[in-house]
Amino acid sequence: MPMSENTRWPGKTRELHNHHFDSTIWNEFQFRDDDIVIATYAKSGTTWMQQIIAQLLFNGDPELAVAEISPWLDLRVPPKEVKLPYVEAQTHRRFLKTHLPLDALVFSPRARYLYIGRDGRDVVWSLYNHHANANQLWYDALNETPGRVGPPIERPPEDIRQYWHDWLAQDGFPFWSFWDHVRTWWQIRDLPNVRFVHFSELKRDLPGAIRQIAEFLQIRINESRWSAILEHCSFDWMKKNATKTVPLGGLFWDAGAGVFINKGVNGRWADVLTAEESVEYEQIAVRQLGPECAQWLVTGERAAQ
Repeated sequence: MPMSENTRWPGKTRELHNHHFDSTIWNEFQFRDDDIVIATYAKSGTTWMQQIIAQLLFNGDPELAVAEISPWLDLRVPPKEVKLPYVEAQTHRRFLKTHLPLDALVFSPRARYLYIGRDGRDVVWSLYNHHANANQLWYDALNETPGRVGPPIERPPEDIRQYWHDWLAQDGFPFWSFWDHVRTWWQIRDLPNVRFVHFSELKRDLPGAIRQIAEFLQIRINESRWSAILEHCSFDWMKKNATKTVPLGGLFWDAGAGVFINKGVNGRWADVLTAEESVEYEQIAVRQLGPECAQWLVTGERAAQ
């Protein structure tokens, strides 16, 4: 990972608080030289990437409680007074999850960052499933735990089209800004300790993607366990064993952990949105992100340098 003395590292410029976030936890987090940070907007392949890294680090162990050993650091539940000592006590190579935009995160040249992107339309269809199936425990944890800033999160409309229009018109409602998130991370895509991965890459060539991720993270693959690593990173295996990879084993969804790991497919919106609605999204994406980033978000392909 070659670095130049002239490398300009990003700095934190704001805090972000809502029903989910407490970004101040990063101000107190003590980085180690080999830390791994998985960054996504949400529902973009976060859990999948956590599973991949866990399987690489722990040689294809099928019994890992991945959500426990790889916590979402800036989720305000449990509070940082509980989470920070837990993470500090970990002796394995740490791999943490964040959904913050870059400018609300403390960025470390010592860590390695994997950013996973996905078309916003696919994100919303997955997000709706996540939100619509959440139970009262989920709402109580987010809304009633002391320290929430801003309005509570409420139950979604029954019509996914209404959910889509609300999310697009209010830029990520009722969660957080989609465009800010993608735009701020895209600005550092060429830093030596950052690698961009697209959801479609994992779908298209999972073995190839895993090997590239391992190379970037400088993890030597145990070839004798390669078939087990691949099996445990497959979507089918994760779906069947969702209680091992989903937070609290799926406690926040009455239908169980399998709801959290839902379909893992793209394009479900194509049969719901009209052509005009889809074009509207694509035009907004170009205005907000620029043509290169907007194209990458759809296809996972970056323009030749």
